[in-house]
Amino acid sequence: MSTTFESRYASSPAEVKQMDTARLRQAFLIEKIFDADQIVWTHTHYDRYLAGGAMPVNGAVALETIAPLKAAYFLERRELGMINVGGDGMVEVDGELFELAYKEALYIGKGNRQVIFHSKNAASPAKFYLNSTPAHHSYPTRKVTKEEADIVALGALETSNHRTINKLLVNSVLETCQLQMGMTALQPGSVWNTMPAHTHDRRMEVYFYFELPVGQSVCHFMGEPQETRHIWMQNEQAVISPPWSVHAGAGTSNYTFIWGMAGENLDYSDMDHCSITDLR
Repeated sequence: MSTTFESRYASSPAEVKQMDTARLRQAFLIEKIFDADQIVWTHTHYDRYLAGGAMPVNGAVALETIAPLKAAYFLERRELGMINVGGDGMVEVDGELFELAYKEALYIGKGNRQVIFHSKNAASPAKFYLNSTPAHHSYPTRKVTKEEADIVALGALETSNHRTINKLLVNSVLETCQLQMGMTALQPGSVWNTMPAHTHDRRMEVYFYFELPVGQSVCHFMGEPQETRHIWMQNEQAVISPPWSVHAGAGTSNYTFIWGMAGENLDYSDMDHCSITDLR
């Protein structure tokens, strides 16, 4: 079997308030996303969200169901989104082949039985960053390039948060049940993401940080606005954000991160903003 997984249970604000560094990291940090010739999953009890990675090196890797789904096949009652953060790759979906270059995305709808991941070059393998959520309806499989993204520029160099948001798998680009994914790139000289911070009670979120230069790190902030906590993160790691938590970060260099969301609405602007001076 080429699939491994672990489960993370939901934590309340009162519980998180009592966590030390090690416990906080154990509950929310996903340290390992990619492993050669494996699919690695973290299954969360926030909206039954799955985050993980597929990295085919020596051969193809097939999507397999995992025990918590209690499903005959992975996409029996789920949808799947991915963004390639490695070398050129291909994804075979029930016999149809989709080529994914660096930073290109693919949405696969509920009901597809066979998904197989390939790399074009073992020396520079594809790294498919994967997010999956429960689905009630089958929408068409579709590749989305960066040129097809809904692009928004935010922030400024003066406030160290000049960034470009690429909305890839969102309802302004294609139809999904609840999964939304996109990619935000910090410009040189900017380090803050999602600042001013916000929460959204109707959606949980996962951040995946990448394109961090060697020797640099990101400090990710979470928790209630009046009771924040932080987690130091390295390149190609992810962090789980509960609906009640802020989710922001500052790096020792500029970087890129992929955000994935799930919940009961698809309104990207549904946020409860927190004033910077009110954070504690």
